[in-house]
Amino acid sequence: MENTKNTREEHISIVNQQSIAFLKSYINNPSPTGFEWEGQRLWLDYIKPYTDEHFVDNYGTAVAVINPSSPFKVVIEAHADEISWFVNYISKEGLIYVIRNGGSDHQIAPSKRVNIHTDKGMVKALFGWPAIHTRNGEKEEAPTLKNIFLDCGCTSKEEVEALGIHVGCVITYEDEFMILNERYYVGRALDNRIGGFMIAEVARLLKENGRQLPFALYIVNAVQEEVGLRGAEMIANRIKPNLAIVTDVTHDTQTPMINKITQGDLECGKGPVLSYAPSVHNNFNKLLIKAAGQNNIPFQRQASSRWTGTDTDAFAYSNEGVISALISLPLRYMHTTVEMVHKEDVDNVIRLIYETLIQITPDQNFKYI
Repeated sequence: MENTKNTREEHISIVNQQSIAFLKSYINNPSPTGFEWEGQRLWLDYIKPYTDEHFVDNYGTAVAVINPSSPFKVVIEAHADEISWFVNYISKEGLIYVIRNGGSDHQIAPSKRVNIHTDKGMVKALFGWPAIHTRNGEKEEAPTLKNIFLDCGCTSKEEVEALGIHVGCVITYEDEFMILNERYYVGRALDNRIGGFMIAEVARLLKENGRQLPFALYIVNAVQEEVGLRGAEMIANRIKPNLAIVTDVTHDTQTPMINKITQGDLECGKGPVLSYAPSVHNNFNKLLIKAAGQNNIPFQRQASSRWTGTDTDAFAYSNEGVISALISLPLRYMHTTVEMVHKEDVDNVIRLIYETLIQITPDQNFKYI
């Protein structure tokens, strides 16, 4: 751990009540991969007052821009989509079988309530599971993609279809945002709408503090990260930025059943995580570390091996190479409905992005040689 002077007693949140109200509505709104548009509308409505212009690309990536006429372009980016399910098969008995849309975890599905998105509106359903009394035999059958199913209260395929449900309808969990012990933000889809929230807060702080940047700042909320970084790939090729700071979540490794030897030693409440990987530009990373040190922002380090698995990889390897860095937010219980992040870490990611941006000048040379 680095720069640990910033204790809980000293910490003053930079997130205000208006921000929290936006965060709650933004997290509670479903934005499954490929169906992100309602969440993108909420995000744009919030960030518009702090930026000069905005646009949305063909697949729904939303971009707000400060100083759009400046030739030097810096991106701060997060992704907007959440994991979900697709209706894949409807049985004659009216039960619905699913396939993944992104990295959905079949083991958490049984007994979860869901929303099925249809052209007729939202349909309530639940993942059923046999009672413990009926699961006979020495070896119980575990939840798998082959045996989890949805029950929407119908007794035939025809009844299901009459509700507007068809193969290809997307399904999201209905769990909502809460604050736990005045210390953690909790909800589904913090991976990575919390990132969209944080980059929007950077725009707010720049505006409220009257900071003038000597470059164009593109605040990017990308789609389709959960299925292969697709939105970031598309928007990187459109914007052609000079620099990119990506923010995403990473694993808190302090809970049971996580091996620190393979996953690293990272903890919620100990600050943002800076990554080392081929796609992370070392000289740009050093600027982030310098900004953290100068502003007493605690941070942690993570080795990401061959790739980060985040939109950093898409930006870094676009347009003959974009100088890119990654700031991750420690998170517990990724890809569940109870994802948890520490409030102070959220503040410190916002601060780190902000303080890094005000150190960037268009004439900086980050090249290795």
